[in-house]
Amino acid sequence: MARRKPAKVHGTLLVDKPAGMTSHDVVGLLRRRLNERRIGHAGTLDPDATGLLVVGVGQATRLLRFATASTKTYETDIVFGVETSTLDAAGEITATHDMAAVTDDQVRAAAATFLGDIEQIPPMVSAIKIDGKRLHELAREGIEVERAPRPVTIHRFDVMSLDGDQLVYRAVVESSAGTYVRTLGADLGAALGGGAHIRNLRRTASGVFAVDEAQAGGIDDAPLLPVLEMVRGLSQITVDGEVTLNPRKRKPKKLSRTQMDADIARMRRKLDERNDEEIIAA
Repeated sequence: MARRKPAKVHGTLLVDKPAGMTSHDVVGLLRRRLNERRIGHAGTLDPDATGLLVVGVGQATRLLRFATASTKTYETDIVFGVETSTLDAAGEITATHDMAAVTDDQVRAAAATFLGDIEQIPPMVSAIKIDGKRLHELAREGIEVERAPRPVTIHRFDVMSLDGDQLVYRAVVESSAGTYVRTLGADLGAALGGGAHIRNLRRTASGVFAVDEAQAGGIDDAPLLPVLEMVRGLSQITVDGEVTLNPRKRKPKKLSRTQMDADIARMRRKLDERNDEEIIAA
């Protein structure tokens, strides 16, 4: 088997994905633009969704796991009274409900019950694999299978009715990685005694990155940022040369017990000093 050539381009990109394009499509365009195969992203967006896609190139792909696990923020419209096959506006209508009597207070109270740790059943249009096949592939074949619920955390679920339409609410959701906003919208409709679907889904933030940071010109103009931008939200500690890795052998240099104790003491002092600075700043 031929050995893959090492990456020559390295960095981080922040892309505002347009509707009508998959996250993999974005990766494909960037591969051609940068002439680099080693590219990945920190969390899939549905084709109809828009918003922030954090992309790693070359060495930055090794750091994607930190961005992938971060909290995500979304904005979407929840349309009450109509259920669809995909839980969003792209699907076929499967049921309708008379929810004209639902009040703002009831919607907000029901949304509050989803805050914290909950379990979601992944939608059939998701990319999760079961027995080697993705759910959305099975859905296109008209096959529905049983899915195990998955734990997620909802940090924020704000809802506000849109002017002129009492059955459409604007929602802001801040949640853990792996949350299905379309499922959250559908479950909210069910909790109110009817049904619902979402539309206009947009990711506005991923961890410390905001969609406003993405280049307005699009995928072709998104600047290649340094690799370490991928982990800018993590705390950093600068260590002395004696405790760094040997770049050739990739093994820690051997230190005496005395040297190790001294280095540990220095790092603890630096952490204490940083904590003191943070307390003073607060």
